[in-house]
Amino acid sequence: MDTVLLSRLQFAITAAFHFIFVPLTLGLSILVAYMESRYVATGDRDYLRMAKFWGKLFLINFALGVVTGITLEFQFGMNWAEYSRYVGDIFGSPLAIEATLAFFLESTFIGVWIFGWNRISPKLHALSIWLVALATNLSALWILIANGWMQHPVGYVLRNGRAEMVDFWAVVTNPYGLLKFAHTVLSGWIVAGFFVLGISAYHLLRKNETEFFKKALKIGATFALVSSILVAAVGDFHAKEVSRTQPTKLAAMESLWETTNDAPMYLILVPDPKNERNAVEAIGIPSLLSILAGQKEIKGLKEFPPSERPPVTITFLSFRLMVGLGFLFIILALWALLKFKTIENATTLLRLLLWSIPLPYIAAQLGWIVAEVGRQPWIVYGLLKTADAVSKAVEPAQVVASLVGFTLFYGALGIIDIYLLAKYARKGPEPKEV
Repeated sequence: MDTVLLSRLQFAITAAFHFIFVPLTLGLSILVAYMESRYVATGDRDYLRMAKFWGKLFLINFALGVVTGITLEFQFGMNWAEYSRYVGDIFGSPLAIEATLAFFLESTFIGVWIFGWNRISPKLHALSIWLVALATNLSALWILIANGWMQHPVGYVLRNGRAEMVDFWAVVTNPYGLLKFAHTVLSGWIVAGFFVLGISAYHLLRKNETEFFKKALKIGATFALVSSILVAAVGDFHAKEVSRTQPTKLAAMESLWETTNDAPMYLILVPDPKNERNAVEAIGIPSLLSILAGQKEIKGLKEFPPSERPPVTITFLSFRLMVGLGFLFIILALWALLKFKTIENATTLLRLLLWSIPLPYIAAQLGWIVAEVGRQPWIVYGLLKTADAVSKAVEPAQVVASLVGFTLFYGALGIIDIYLLAKYARKGPEPKEV
C-alpha cells in the first residue's frame, strides 16, 4: 500500500473512532441540561437524580472524546502537509475559532458543573450545563463549516499556488456546511435519545426504579422521535444541495449510470460498477429521484471520467442503510411513546430498545462514509485531489507504524469506555434520600 492509501486509512480509523464519542456528547449534554432544569422548575428530586446519573455517563464519554480528537489535528501537518499548505489559510480559521471560543467555553463551564454542586445556586448550576451543551454543539458548527468548505469550496481565490480566503462570511454561511451541521448534530441527538432509551429499557426489564426510568424513557423517546423526524427533513434539503454541488456523489449514492430526465428511484438495486451498470433494478418509483434532488435532469456517472468517480458500491450501500435506519428510529421512538403507560410490561419492545443502542452510532458512521468516500477522488471537491494532498516527506513505513500505534491505543480507550459506561449504566442512579 502506498502513502496515500495508508494515510487515508489512518485518518478514517482515527476520525471514525473519535466520532463514536462526539454524537453522544452533542445530544446527552442537552438531555442532562433539560433534566436539571426540570428539577429546578419542579423541585422533583427524581430529575436531580437523573441529571447526576446521565451526567456521569456524559462525563465519561466527554473525557474520552477530547483525548481521541487531539490526534486528528496533528495529522493535517504530519500526513497531509500538502493539503495544509494549499488550503490552510481557509481551513485553519474555523478550527481556530472552535478551539479558542467553543472549546474554551465548554471546558470552563464543565468544570463549574462538575465542582459546583452545592456551591452555587441550583439555577446557576443548571445554567452551567446549558452553556456546556451550547458550546459542545457550537464546537460542531465550526468543525462542520470547515468540512463543508471541503465539500463545496466558496469565498476563495487561487493565488501563489494555494487557495486563499477572500470572503470569510461566504465560508461561514456556506449552505453545504450549515446543512451538514444540522444533519450531523441532529444525528447526534438521535444517538443520545436511543442511549437513554436503551439504558432505561435495561432497568425496566429488571423492574429496577420503574417510575424513575419510565420518566427517563419518555424524555429519551420524545427527544429521539423529534430528532429523527428533523434529520429526515434536513436530509431532504441536504440531498438537493448535494445534487447541485456534487453531482458525482449523488449519482454514486443512487448508482445512476445514465443521465436521466425524471429519474426514478429503485427500491431494489444492485450496482455493477465493473460493467458500469446495475445488475438488478426493481420496483422503480417514477420521477422520485428527480423530485428528491430538486432537478428534472440527473447526471449519470458516465458523464464523468472514471478517474473522477467515487467508489459506487460502498457509497450506495452506506446511503441506503443510513436512510433505512433513519426510518427505523422514527418507528421505534414512536412505538415507545405509544406504549408508554404500560412500557414496563412491553418486554419485546424493551429488548428492541436495549439492542438498538448501537444502531444510531452505525447510522452516523454510515453518513460520514457517504460524505467522505462519496467526495473522492477529491479532498476539496473540484479543487484538490486526495492523491495530491498527502505529505511528500512521509514514507509508508512511518504511516504503518503510527497507524498500528493509534489502533492499539484507541482500541484500549474503546475497551475502557465501554467498561465504564456499562458499569455505571448498570449501577443505576443514586438511592433516593429518605
